[in-house]
Amino acid sequence: MSNAPANPWLLLIHQLPPKPTYLRVKVWRRLQALGAVPVKNSVYVLPNTDDAREDFEWLLREVQEQGGDASLCEARLVDGLTDEAVRALFTTAREADYRSLGADVRKLAHEALPARARTLSAEARAQVEAALARFRKRLAELVAIDFFAAPGRQAVEGLIAGLEQRLAPTPPEGTRAAARRFTVADVQKRVWVTRKDIHIDRIACAWLIRRFIDPKATFKFVPARGYAPAAQELRFDMFDAEFTHDGDLCSFEVMLRDFGLDEPALRAVAEVIHDVDLKDGKYGREETPGVDHLTTGLAAAHTDDDARVEHGSAIFDALQAYFAGMKKRRA
Repeated sequence: MSNAPANPWLLLIHQLPPKPTYLRVKVWRRLQALGAVPVKNSVYVLPNTDDAREDFEWLLREVQEQGGDASLCEARLVDGLTDEAVRALFTTAREADYRSLGADVRKLAHEALPARARTLSAEARAQVEAALARFRKRLAELVAIDFFAAPGRQAVEGLIAGLEQRLAPTPPEGTRAAARRFTVADVQKRVWVTRKDIHIDRIACAWLIRRFIDPKATFKFVPARGYAPAAQELRFDMFDAEFTHDGDLCSFEVMLRDFGLDEPALRAVAEVIHDVDLKDGKYGREETPGVDHLTTGLAAAHTDDDARVEHGSAIFDALQAYFAGMKKRRA
């Protein structure tokens, strides 16, 4: 039997008094910290969990003590607003938070961390390390309220990890670990595991696996949290995966690197995927907006992940053929 509650949502409905004037800002900030999202004016929602109930009850009590009105309701959506639409509100909110944090990390990398990070003065290094600690704290706070695994988390984790690697001491000569490399033969007849509700990077990785690594590969789509891989499973674009974001590389770029797939048309495809996924404009290819619109429409048209792989593969087949043909036309 399922342990999911019959009413999957908690609604906090509140009306604040005109004074004290700071109360409105205080309540709004508290709702943001809890990860609640608005579904109507002064109506906020959280998933129906014990922690969320306790958080909302404390806030309800504070509103009432300040002379406002507040009610807490369990809810099951029957008509109009759908569960999927509410989950999308959470994902959109967290994605914006991850994007903002990622922009701050990139700004630090650009302004405070030179390419030769090990030449930093002790004072400059301390400032960068303090900023990284703040970024880690912000990331942990976002993960705690990322109830439906927004895709931006992996990119931010990779950016922060990349900066930490650049600050790391240089190991003695002869002791550096070799870059991880895989051969196609290493990964045949495997099950490839990734997070449910796949988007651009995961769709493209699945296409790459089927086209260039193992045509008979099978895929498993799992919740983002708490999955323990079985024997012979390989994970991609998820936490602690064998293939996932590394520094400012998206998962597709990591696969190209680790499998040594150094082919110009694939590199061009990777640049488009990078810019769609990370939204950092690193490569600025003119094809990027069109691919972004296509894959967004694909996700809207198909909620089934296997269908997204199937239809998305046609997009990337065409994109690779386009870039391969472009090279021939220029030759």
